Amino acid sequence: MSLAHVWPATQSQVYGELNKLTDAQLIEVVAHGPRGRKEYAITKAGRAELHRWLIEVEPTGPQRHDGLLRVFFLGVLTPLEARTFLLQQAERAARAHALYQEVADSSDWDEEMVAVYGRIALEFGLRQTAMMEGWAKWAAEEINSDRARRARDAVKEQEEKAEEQRREMQEQE
Repeated sequence: MSLAHVWPATQSQVYGELNKLTDAQLIEVVAHGPRGRKEYAITKAGRAELHRWLIEVEPTGPQRHDGLLRVFFLGVLTPLEARTFLLQQAERAARAHALYQEVADSSDWDEEMVAVYGRIALEFGLRQTAMMEGWAKWAAEEINSDRARRARDAVKEQEEKAEEQRREMQEQE
């Protein structure tokens, strides 16, 4: 439940990875349940590999964020469309924040290792979504700033000049 917020994967992806980890003897099946359900446990070799991965392997990056890529190109939209997009991002972040808060409020944060570090990861989600909501609202207001207005006017002027040059070239042909 909580890992899906950090690393979303489909059920088929999870089963594929479980098979790979089992084949590599990093995990093993320790119990069988109804409808073919299996319970896994980490092996000694798996724990060593997990330790190595945590200590020695640099996290991959940079992260790709298609929403932020879209923000980079919002200038091709009308100011109203751009503001609407940003305010939708703020709403999306607020909904995600509410879900994270619900998990935080409903979970029994005992002193088991998963609970301690799961709560730390959850706090990242809470802080990130709060930041995203605030940023998106700020950005939506920035669309109406004098700077944004001057930039739109400059682009419009460039487009008008380019159109005028195209017409002149057509007339010469």
